[in-house]
Amino acid sequence: MVKEEQIEAIVREVLRRIDREDIKLNEDKHQLGVFDKMEDAIEAAKDAFEKFSNMTLEDRERFISEIRKATLENARVLAEMGVKETGMGKVEHKVLKHQLVAKKTPGTEDLKTQAWSGDKGLTLVEMAPFGVIGAITPSTNPSETIICNSIGMIAAGNAVVFSPHPGAKRVSNFAVDMINRAIIRAGGPENLVVSIKEPSINTTNAMIKHPDVKLLVATGGPEIVKIVLSSGKKAIGAGAGNPPVVVDETADIKKAAKDIIDGCTFDNNLPCIAEKEVIAVEKIYRDLLDEILKQGVYKLNALQISKLENLVLMDGKLNKKLVGKDAKVILDQIGINVSDDIRCIICETDEDHPFVMEELMMPILPIVKAKNIDDAIRIAVKAEKNNRHTAHIHSKNIDNITRYAKAINTTILVKNAPSYAGIGFGGEGFTTFTIAGPTGEGLTSAQTFTRMRRCVLADGLRII
Repeated sequence: MVKEEQIEAIVREVLRRIDREDIKLNEDKHQLGVFDKMEDAIEAAKDAFEKFSNMTLEDRERFISEIRKATLENARVLAEMGVKETGMGKVEHKVLKHQLVAKKTPGTEDLKTQAWSGDKGLTLVEMAPFGVIGAITPSTNPSETIICNSIGMIAAGNAVVFSPHPGAKRVSNFAVDMINRAIIRAGGPENLVVSIKEPSINTTNAMIKHPDVKLLVATGGPEIVKIVLSSGKKAIGAGAGNPPVVVDETADIKKAAKDIIDGCTFDNNLPCIAEKEVIAVEKIYRDLLDEILKQGVYKLNALQISKLENLVLMDGKLNKKLVGKDAKVILDQIGINVSDDIRCIICETDEDHPFVMEELMMPILPIVKAKNIDDAIRIAVKAEKNNRHTAHIHSKNIDNITRYAKAINTTILVKNAPSYAGIGFGGEGFTTFTIAGPTGEGLTSAQTFTRMRRCVLADGLRII
């Protein structure tokens, strides 16, 4: 007699195979919005923008609603594709990221009109689209960034041309196809969101230089941000970070330990906002470490730290093959076998150790002892390296939090919570995966992708 558990297992396996076949069919057929040539993609987006320009805000919101629905329906497919293609992150965490993007990325409600009325008439300032936006997306959060950007850029009235990271082209173009089909189902134009089948540095440069691309948005490392900033066009750059987390003697130590490890290990530390190094004041250092050791971590000794450094930073350069990998996979490469429940690698280091000063994007967490809060703030500022991205603190002392906030000067500061609260997951506020520290826009949303237009009517429509 077949047990109920066996039936459920068989059903799950059949559904899994069906899902895989659906993905293959989607990739084999013509993908909407995905072009062989960048010039053709831009031309198609330009044509779509012209049609889109005659549509209403209600139309925009209807398209966005359908994109949100499609994202929720495909969250697991996108997550599995992303992990399979890039080899980075965790499926369950990527599912949550897609759900977050679908639910908390702002739409047209983010657009605000300003008005001045007086004896000389009425003046309006409204948020207008740029036209065709060129967007460069990373391999760390590929489909999440494409969906998030698409919602914001469409809400602002734009069309968008994506140049995805070559290492994530399959999942990126799957997302582009999904978005186009959602827009068309809602009565919108084809090719409002487009991409390139085989992205490369050459296709990216062609997009950057194309005269019909009016705004550039780069989400990635410092190199690509520098390129768009030197383009001569309006550019929004979301660069790298190296977020420190400070813990002082007033913190809830047990909660701080859990929050830090939860944030650091989320999607294997791929999010740019994730905790990258801990600076704890001497008074609670040992208590914090003891609590962290209860959170499913493996603590290295000095010899093991040296071996890990040689593996992770080969010849002083980040070993990209290990970015976003599980802690178990990384430890295995230095001869340490651990169970699957080990989610983070803990290292006690000094403040100048490469693990502290370099953004690893791996579940490796260096912990540094500071003399006091002033010393901890100094070390954190040095580690953050003026990226102006994200920082964290666990403290109940308002004065300490305030001093830290002023000194660290980051776009996001998370207090007494895991890092992901900073983008609305377990915290208030909207979400984004394009956090523009270098160019100052901060957490981008629909209004970020607009230009201000002023309309003046002199000596009229003043009805008082």
